[in-house]
Amino acid sequence: MIKRQSIWALTLFSLILILSVYYITLPEEIDAVIKENDIKETIEEKDDNEYITTLKLENEEEKSKKKKELQEIMNKEDATKEEKNNAYEELKMLNLIKGKEDEIIVAIKDKYKLDNFVSIDQDQVKVILIKKDHDSSLASDIMTFVQTYFDEKMFISVKFTDEEKEQ
Repeated sequence: MIKRQSIWALTLFSLILILSVYYITLPEEIDAVIKENDIKETIEEKDDNEYITTLKLENEEEKSKKKKELQEIMNKEDATKEEKNNAYEELKMLNLIKGKEDEIIVAIKDKYKLDNFVSIDQDQVKVILIKKDHDSSLASDIMTFVQTYFDEKMFISVKFTDEEKEQ
């Protein structure tokens, strides 16, 4: 006679397996939702500087290409479990990085009242600020401020540009 506990464990395992397969086999729908959200974000950012908007779009395009490649690996039938797991972990990391970039952009905008762009690549963080005056103390403050968002030491660069805002 099978114990109730075993039946529950088997049921939960089956449910988790089914949900995992379901989410892995729906990358087209996920891509559609991601693109729809990107379009909404682009519309909401109309007041951003044209230079910053261009940088954001290029960054998004690069990340979207990488996500698509990773999803293709995850959907390959001949890919090993290790390859699929690595692709999944990398995809998860890309999403975390995107969230961190957005969080820092908003924080800099709120604290320093400057249009900005942030790009994170491994242990390097690039910050581009729209400001006519190139201020080394402001750059130092922003580097310290950005470092607070990370547990490990990051190599942070701050670049000023005096691109004028579109009216």
